[in-house]
Amino acid sequence: MELEPLIGARLVAGFPGTEASPALIAHLRALHISSIIVFARNFTSVAQFTRLLRDLESGVGRRLLVMVDHEGGRIIRFSEGVTRFPAPREAARRGDAAIEAQGRTEAAELGRLGIHVNLAPCVDVLTEGSDPVIGDRAYGSDPAVVSRLGAARVRGLQDGGVAACAKHFPGLGAVARDPHKDLPTIRLDRDAMRRTHWPPFQAAVAARVATIMSSHVCYPELGEPEGLPATFSPRLVSELLRQTFGFEGAILTDDLEMGALRSFGGMGDIAVRACEAGHDFLLICSDLAMQREAFAGLLEAASGGRLSPAAVQAGANRAQLIRSQWVR
Repeated sequence: MELEPLIGARLVAGFPGTEASPALIAHLRALHISSIIVFARNFTSVAQFTRLLRDLESGVGRRLLVMVDHEGGRIIRFSEGVTRFPAPREAARRGDAAIEAQGRTEAAELGRLGIHVNLAPCVDVLTEGSDPVIGDRAYGSDPAVVSRLGAARVRGLQDGGVAACAKHFPGLGAVARDPHKDLPTIRLDRDAMRRTHWPPFQAAVAARVATIMSSHVCYPELGEPEGLPATFSPRLVSELLRQTFGFEGAILTDDLEMGALRSFGGMGDIAVRACEAGHDFLLICSDLAMQREAFAGLLEAASGGRLSPAAVQAGANRAQLIRSQWVR
């Protein structure tokens, strides 16, 4: 297969507006993009949103894998057509069966809207004193509870036909600063992470979660260099998550436009480093120019040998597998 479609298969593009403009369609076609992420800015009504997806697919000439953050509480992107479930911390009081039923309801509603991947649940274990970026998005502070409820949500979503995503690996619940704004550091050693923050991800893997999202956070006590986020860490993404935890699904970055990565240079190099770490999907959630920069950087790296043909193909294969399993 030619390089351009392999690279385009790795990008997940967000975009402005509520219509499939000729410029947007041309952009998606030029970058061979097959996966998009949608936000409240793309939605005014069920009818409008259905038309948007239909027109985008007609314009690019292929089915699109459509993702959304639909966690409940303050993280809901649609103003109609979905049940507004409470934030996970509140929903946790309802127990396993209710959380699994919530996942099934979400899958039915999101499926009717044309969504294939729900970027939920958040399986971070909340730690006292952490930044409110997680807060009520977590099921709580007990790793056993978070593990149980996170796995229940995964089962409900995926049994209902929508892929789930456990986030934010290797654990964001102790973060002191919001990675949307700055690059944070979590100074917990391996034993502390193993006891508290890794069990929910292991439970999600055991529940056969389709995707896992990493975090833009530094973990120097896990043997990483100071200032290196998990986004760029082969040790955490390829070794810990793939080899140690045995995860075989697709690994996603968080939004590569976040402030946490601002000091690492241009989007082209950021995208290449994320691929080198072992990510399959790269989320670039709003800026079309940055998506073009990422595509160009990845193409140059693949053409010049910095990214091996085997690695490029393997990531594209996992991305394509998600599409073939969940786009119906």
